[in-house]
Amino acid sequence: MSEKKRKKPNKKDSQLVIRINRKQRDTFIELCEDLDTSAAREIRSFIQEFIKQRRKKA
Repeated sequence: MSEKKRKKPNKKDSQLVIRINRKQRDTFIELCEDLDTSAAREIRSFIQEFIKQRRKKA
């Protein structure tokens, strides 16, 4: 019996590379850790909200 491969609904298959000041990055990472979250999760959340807001205005 073979297993069916299931696609993740929001598969993360791409990267966005940004350059920021090291001090800002370190502070951001530290704050995320304090909030028990990850930098990637918070940036994805920001992007999702940004898209949602801009689509309403378009």
